[in-house]
Amino acid sequence: MSNNGAPLIARAVTDEAWDAFVAQHATPHILQTSGWAALKARFGWEAERVALVDRAGALQAGAEVLYRRVAGLTLAYVPRGPLTDWTDSVMTGRLLGEIEARSRARGAAVLKLEPELFDTPANRALLADYGFRPGVQTVQPPSTILLDLRPDDDAILQAMKSKWRYNVRLAARKEVTVRALGEDELATFNNLMAATGERDGFAIHGSDYYAAAYDLLVRKHGVFLLAEYAGEPLASIAVFAVGSMAWYLWGASNNRKRNRMPNHALQWAGMQWAKAQGAETYDLWGIPDEIGKLAHALAEDDAPGVAADRLPVDLNRLPEHGLWGVYRFKQGFGGEVVRYVGAWDKALQNAGFRAYQLGLALREQPARMRQLDPVIV
Repeated sequence: MSNNGAPLIARAVTDEAWDAFVAQHATPHILQTSGWAALKARFGWEAERVALVDRAGALQAGAEVLYRRVAGLTLAYVPRGPLTDWTDSVMTGRLLGEIEARSRARGAAVLKLEPELFDTPANRALLADYGFRPGVQTVQPPSTILLDLRPDDDAILQAMKSKWRYNVRLAARKEVTVRALGEDELATFNNLMAATGERDGFAIHGSDYYAAAYDLLVRKHGVFLLAEYAGEPLASIAVFAVGSMAWYLWGASNNRKRNRMPNHALQWAGMQWAKAQGAETYDLWGIPDEIGKLAHALAEDDAPGVAADRLPVDLNRLPEHGLWGVYRFKQGFGGEVVRYVGAWDKALQNAGFRAYQLGLALREQPARMRQLDPVIV
């Protein structure tokens, strides 16, 4: 949306007004909701909302900005934002200027953005024009698979690979049931997550993190789904929806009765839940960036990505570790592989920014492994 050149004023807005704005934005994101900011504030971050309104008081642009002090340096970070009309240079410049001023006031050495912009030369040039450069450290996964939820259920199933479509139906025939997991059942989710971390070598959050996520996000934006057979928990996922978008963020399973395909049943249930919330797109959240770069290279000039089944990738020869096994599973649901621009940094203190870059260089291998972790969000 554009404010047609009307003056923009930075003003405090309520959580309700902010979340309503996020939901109706062209690029809504769960990581820009008040609930997500509150979640991160419980675990070492400080959160500050920057909002621009017009003279009538209507929200036009903004961001949830997160701050964290590590090794003597303060980082200002905007996950999957800011929310602005990037074609409106006046609005975007005003917003970025306000975010930068707030970040400087808090002593931040670096301002990091991870906007919901597809990886195109035009978008890269846009960010560079505002004084940002590609960041060494990417926090959220740049590459993902997006599924179109607008067709009817039969068409969504038909877009899957035949084995995945078969497995969705097989789970039902094998009496796997899926239901919402209650807050008092989070121990079940945590047990499944612990089994997943041990089996696949992924780092996971502590139980208090998922409890806080449930408390702060589920009532307005999400659901934890549990797949069971004869009352035995087999797997669980967390899915969130805001406006036209939905995201599968966390998934966990044990090692029992995997032949009953509980994970396929869960993803299908997650898609149906998201569609019922009004979501039009389901983000499977995180695949190897090498796949995203390949899709980006093969995409038509006017297309953000490539259909997963069109990529020249031999699935049988992919590595087993990290996100590669996750990609094997996710790509079977169909959809389009896309890549976003990733993280872009702006130096707010020259010496501090150099120290930040040096610290990242020293942690290069751990940072790379962090980027390959699909459950730490």
